Amino acid sequence: MRKMVQIAPTSLNALEILESDTGKTFQELMDEAVADLLKKYKRPVTMREMFEKSAGSSRRAK
Repeated sequence: MRKMVQIAPTSLNALEILESDTGKTFQELMDEAVADLLKKYKRPVTMREMFEKSAGSSRRAK
């Protein structure tokens, strides 16, 4: 799935420098940023975490 986001020019410049410094692609940096954001709000990041959280919820409901 694709989503369009607007990034401030200064942030984009900083990300381009970070790409160069780390050797990571823009997509890799965005994936890392999204994973960190989800962790911050205690949300599952991987499919496995989603299934484990779902299974834990259904076990508690019984």
